[in-house]
Amino acid sequence: MKILSRAEELIMLSIWKLQKDAYCVPILQEAQIHTGKKWTLSGIYIPLGRLEKKGYVESYFGEPTPERGGKRKRFYRLTPAGFKALKEVKTIEKSMWKGLPEASLEDLL
Repeated sequence: MKILSRAEELIMLSIWKLQKDAYCVPILQEAQIHTGKKWTLSGIYIPLGRLEKKGYVESYFGEPTPERGGKRKRFYRLTPAGFKALKEVKTIEKSMWKGLPEASLEDLL
């Protein structure tokens, strides 16, 4: 199994959540909402390219729209391999967190 970066995981979760509306701008917005951090378009496009190369997402073009000057949007969807990778990341994360003692910031200092 190839381990996902956190950015890749968040982008894939955004794609899954957005379903048929998963193109770059809503993916970016979804990531910003849930992380509370500012993302750049390159912070979305670069991991999307890696995810496509890995076979975890695939892209397709929508119809041209007048509001985009006749340009088409590139949409993304998870592949079965991508869905499996997300499930594996969730399993690993749960396993890593399991059994940790309850801690506060004072315990760590």
